[in-house]
Amino acid sequence: MEEKVKLSAPIYQQIAADIASKIVDKRYEIGEKIYARSYLASQYNVSCETARKAICILSDLDIVDVTKGSGVIIKSYENAVRFVQQYTDIQSIYDLKRKIQESLERQKKEAKYLQDCISGIIDRTKRFQSFNPFIPFEIKVSSKTPYLNKTISEINFWHYTNATVIGIKRGQEIQMSPGPYAVLREDDILYYCGDNECQMRVKNFLYPENP
Repeated sequence: MEEKVKLSAPIYQQIAADIASKIVDKRYEIGEKIYARSYLASQYNVSCETARKAICILSDLDIVDVTKGSGVIIKSYENAVRFVQQYTDIQSIYDLKRKIQESLERQKKEAKYLQDCISGIIDRTKRFQSFNPFIPFEIKVSSKTPYLNKTISEINFWHYTNATVIGIKRGQEIQMSPGPYAVLREDDILYYCGDNECQMRVKNFLYPENP
C-alpha cells in the first residue's frame, strides 16, 4: 500500500515565518534586538542549527540584520510583510494539495466500497439462483401469436422451447400446473421455468417473425 505523503514546510521556515509575523504584528519593533540562537532553539524546542537556519532566512530576505557580537536586529517591517504573505500563499497551496490528496483517498475508498458491494450483490444473486433454479419467467399471450386457442400439448410448447409451463394467470385467477391440455387464451399470462436462454426461445416461438 502506497504511503500517504504529508506536505508541510520545513520547521526552520515555520520559525522564520512566526518571527516575521510577530514583526508584522508590531510585537517586535524596528531596531529591536531579538533572542540569540540558543534562546530561539529553546523557545521553539528545536536544535541550535534549526534556529540558525531560521535566522539565515530572515537575514537573506533583509528582514533582520545579523552582526557577530551584536545579535539579531529587526531591520524591515515591509520585507517581513512580503515574506509572511508569500509564506501564507505557499501554505495555502500545501493545504490545497493536502485536501486534494485526502479527497482522492476518500474517492478510492468509496470506489472500493462500491466495488465490494457490487461484487457482493453479484455473488449473492448467483448463489440465490443456484439455490432457486425455478424462479419463473412470464409472457403475455396476445392475438399476434399463431397459437391462440390451442393447447400446450397441441403446439408442442416444451419440445420447441425446452420450457415448462407452471402456471397460467387468466383475469384474477392463477391456474397452477395447468398440464398439457391447457388452452392459450388472449391476455393470459404464462409462467414458465427453464434455462437462461429459454426466455428468448419462448418469445420467438409464440411470436415468430414474419418470413
